[in-house]
Amino acid sequence: MISRDLTAWTLTATGGPVPPALADRLRDLPATVPGTSHTALLDHGLIPDPYLGTNETSVGWMKRASWRYATSLDEAPAADDERVDLLLEGVDTVAAITLGGATLGTTANMHRSYRFDVRDLVGGPRELAVGLASALDEAEAEAERIGPRPMAYAQPFNMVRKMACSFGWDWGPDLQTAGLWKPVRVQRWRVARLAEVRPLVTVDSAGTGIVDVHVRIERSGIGDDGPLVVDAAVAGHGVSTLVPAGTSSAVVRVEVPGVALWWPTGYGDQPLFGLEVTLYAGTGEDRSAPLDAWTRRVGFRTVTVDTSRDEHGTRFTIVVNGQPVFARGANWIPDDHLLTRITRERLAQRVDQALGANLNLLRVWGGGIYETDDFYDVCDERGVLVWQDVLLACAAYPEEEPHRTEVEAELRENVTRLASHASLVLWNGGNENIWGHEDWGWKDGLGGLTWGAGYYYELFPKVLAELDPTRPYADGSPYSPGLTPEEAHPNDPRHGTHHEWDVWNRIDYVHYRDNVPRFCSEFGFQGPATWATTERALGTTEGFAGPGFKESEAFLLHQKADDGNGKLDRGLAAHLGVPEDFADWHWATQLLQANAIRFALEHYRSWWPRTAGAVVWQLNDCWPVTSWAAVDGDGRRKPLWYAMRHAFAPRLLTIQPRVADPRGPRDVPQRSEDTSWGEGGAGAAPEVSALQGAAASLVVAVVNDTAEPWTGAVAVARTTLGGEVLASSDLAVDVAPRSVALVPLPDDVVAVGDTRDEVLVASLDGVLTVNPWREDKDLALQPAPVSAEVTAVPGGYEVAVTARSLARAVTLLVDRLDPDATVDDQVVDLPAGTSVTFHVRTALDLDPAALTSAPVLRTANDLVAR
Repeated sequence: MISRDLTAWTLTATGGPVPPALADRLRDLPATVPGTSHTALLDHGLIPDPYLGTNETSVGWMKRASWRYATSLDEAPAADDERVDLLLEGVDTVAAITLGGATLGTTANMHRSYRFDVRDLVGGPRELAVGLASALDEAEAEAERIGPRPMAYAQPFNMVRKMACSFGWDWGPDLQTAGLWKPVRVQRWRVARLAEVRPLVTVDSAGTGIVDVHVRIERSGIGDDGPLVVDAAVAGHGVSTLVPAGTSSAVVRVEVPGVALWWPTGYGDQPLFGLEVTLYAGTGEDRSAPLDAWTRRVGFRTVTVDTSRDEHGTRFTIVVNGQPVFARGANWIPDDHLLTRITRERLAQRVDQALGANLNLLRVWGGGIYETDDFYDVCDERGVLVWQDVLLACAAYPEEEPHRTEVEAELRENVTRLASHASLVLWNGGNENIWGHEDWGWKDGLGGLTWGAGYYYELFPKVLAELDPTRPYADGSPYSPGLTPEEAHPNDPRHGTHHEWDVWNRIDYVHYRDNVPRFCSEFGFQGPATWATTERALGTTEGFAGPGFKESEAFLLHQKADDGNGKLDRGLAAHLGVPEDFADWHWATQLLQANAIRFALEHYRSWWPRTAGAVVWQLNDCWPVTSWAAVDGDGRRKPLWYAMRHAFAPRLLTIQPRVADPRGPRDVPQRSEDTSWGEGGAGAAPEVSALQGAAASLVVAVVNDTAEPWTGAVAVARTTLGGEVLASSDLAVDVAPRSVALVPLPDDVVAVGDTRDEVLVASLDGVLTVNPWREDKDLALQPAPVSAEVTAVPGGYEVAVTARSLARAVTLLVDRLDPDATVDDQVVDLPAGTSVTFHVRTALDLDPAALTSAPVLRTANDLVAR
């Protein structure tokens, strides 16, 4: 096969509300493919960067525009026995394709590819054109035709097979792109080609790796449909299979005895083996030269999800190679709203940031895209498990034609494309659609119309059982496995997967302790982007960082959540207070986000194996925005990222309350008192405490998610904030691999006197946890609790910080001095008399005085001890 990419095109605006000043310039504009209307206009400086200031609004006209991509296709005529195909790997979204004036076909789905036989249309230069209509216009027309369906946002993203978050989300911009977002290729071939290669990989009980290579062949339709041969080889083992004349499919089984297993990060290595599949015509001495070839890497492993019942409900535990795995995860969204700007290098950086935060799982969320092979390749190499949603999110989805056919076609194509990836361990039917049908008032609005049930309960499990029986399937997230919505609510924390959004939306984060979900696949808390990212996006807007800036048009355009700032302020009021100064507010909300998620993670991890996963919303952002992400839209790590790294560490100490109960301390979560925010704004925030509950006993949870036992003595002490030891004890522990031990704290250690001036500290092998009895705003914290010394070192600086009194959440916000600077740690609690050395990497000469004072060196004390 000979393949050639078509990269040089022109772009013309053909209709819609094009600004008059641009009309003449938007004709035959040189455009690169892959690309979109937005990237083409940005390349030529014809629109402002939509990520900056209020520019998102100024380019809003583009979602109603129509466009035409064109190029000259100058191909030699097809030989008598030759096929010539045009392959469009991704069209965004509603398009008509012509070649030399002849219509090839239409598209209405950006999540699949399109192939056309053009052998009779080539021979000399021909214009290849792709006319793109407004996807929003198409979606609105479709809603009118078949009847609208409920959805989470105003625009009918559920009526067209386009990335749902293109239409805006509570963290993303409304920038509805149009274009050729994946390569366009001309392919010339003879006799036959490999239309699909779908390797299904498993390991038998004897340790033999098995690859069943399912091959679908397209014959050219020219000449004799004679016998073909498919060769498959992996790890030094090869097998040939005959494809009889007139047939077009085969299964080649290759066995690799004693194969090295692929493991998730932290559980073992990630050996990958090249799988080569080659197609030939004829047999024996008549075998032709290779007609087509396909190469990928595979890893050998087994995966299941344990959804058995127990006394608490229904488990949801991922099991790899027979080993139950606690999923330390985060949700993944497209890393740039303008998809064609995402590179393999950028994906690798983001996955490495996931690893750096001690994650072992990423959930590809259903409102985005099926990611490129680069993403899954990197996850294969790093040992990061991938949970893959089918692309249906937060809406009722029509099952009428052509929707059902399109959804099935895209699923079949992507299941086949992704089958080789060892990292992919779970298919999930969609995001919050079953829950939405139950709880969000959809039933009354549907009036008997379809909403997606046929997808989740029938089509998807049928297709996956056919194409990929090696991986488990979940009906949706959240859902209760094996139970109908009438038998168990889909978001019941006792069964299967759970989304915890009452926290953030209406109640304080101490309520994370109210439930012990079997697997929490979404929970999150907002915080702004880093200062450098915020300044890059908004620094030129009027009044930047001044009084009232957080309520300005520009800031709120980058805060998409409903009442987002109000929720942040109510959270602050409960824990840190609400600063007036924007720089303080920015730091406080970042810290609030970090504290909330760390609180949740420590709770969830303390309940393993009853709770078998915690998947934070979300790892990454697609633009500069206040959001739930740990890594902001410019790729900078927020304080949340460091809090996740601490709370997801393989070995963790956390002090937790447990209700006294005859069944044992693991059986009952500690219920918080009513701490709902109510309707009164920040002033309505409740009084809460970090270690609350008179009916609770306190335990130190010793979490050991490693392959080795953790033995030693946990040193626990109740001290004053100034460091005076009031009571102490050494608690012997011997914690088995992949397990948690709960050790009750002695009575004298928990016999608190002055809750404003006392703190619990526990440590083992350098792992430390610091636990006050009250919130930071109610502690007698010192306003200047630390001293700091700076030492210049190659590549940056070392900053040694020592605490004179308890210093909460010691952090260096080095991006305030150098946008490219990084630091190795943040949000570090320092008991009196202890120290930490931060390692700052920067190419600039920084002022040591600036490194050791606000707004760079920050603590929680800064906010509450005035």
